Amino acid sequence: MSAEADNLARIAEALERIAPAPLQAPDFSAADAFVWHVAPDRLEPVPKVNRVALDLLVGIDRSRDTLLDNTERFARGLPANNALLWGARGMGKSSIVKAVHAEVRARGHDLKIVELQREDLPSVGRLLHLLRAAPHRFVLFCDDLSFSHDDQHYKSLKAVLDGGIEGRPDNVVFYATSNRRHLMPRDMIENERSSGINPSEATEEKVSLSDRFGLWLGFHPCNQDEYLAMIRGYCDAYGVEIDAETLRAEAIEWQATRGSRSGRVAWQYFTDLAGRRGVALA
Repeated sequence: MSAEADNLARIAEALERIAPAPLQAPDFSAADAFVWHVAPDRLEPVPKVNRVALDLLVGIDRSRDTLLDNTERFARGLPANNALLWGARGMGKSSIVKAVHAEVRARGHDLKIVELQREDLPSVGRLLHLLRAAPHRFVLFCDDLSFSHDDQHYKSLKAVLDGGIEGRPDNVVFYATSNRRHLMPRDMIENERSSGINPSEATEEKVSLSDRFGLWLGFHPCNQDEYLAMIRGYCDAYGVEIDAETLRAEAIEWQATRGSRSGRVAWQYFTDLAGRRGVALA
């Protein structure tokens, strides 16, 4: 290639980066789940979603049933709410979203799920434009959503939660998980209330973000019986044989070494148990 042709190629590449071609809609029939990426914008298909069966999620029955009902109504084209799943870590907030999506699809509804990273919230307008034109219904899912003191990403989220002129597309519902009920650090809220010239106005814009979710589903630490029931459910589902006394002793020792008790800790113990018993979980 001549020097002139090489220069023209570099100029063309630079112009493409500055003003890329319009994003083309992916083949939505290629998968049931997608992950949104930016730079460049694209929806990446997920061939196999990392999830557990809905009936293995123990101790969160009310939240499970509420989210399942809301999701199925949405999949049928009926009114449904955005949902904020908040509370204790490791209690199945993200697991229940993925499990509910699988259950609704198993009931015959062509529902897609798209995962959006918190860091990519500024691009959500472009993503919604793409999903709005698609002939499918989507659960837009953001895991571990929260905002720091100087974080302005929450303003982008309002476009998803019914803000703006266009509003949320009719074929999109937004589910988020968070350890924080109001998505903001507690000390940030308290500091602004105590130091602001007008305390109510100082926090209203930020706290009102969580108010835009129609469903608030709380997840609280499990008790010991629920913790053991989770593990027993996994053993039954995957065919791991262990007597009740041994399971109880080992599971309680495992939670003691971890210093916590949750659905995540239950699964971690079960993974160790299955490995020792030579049982594959794939």
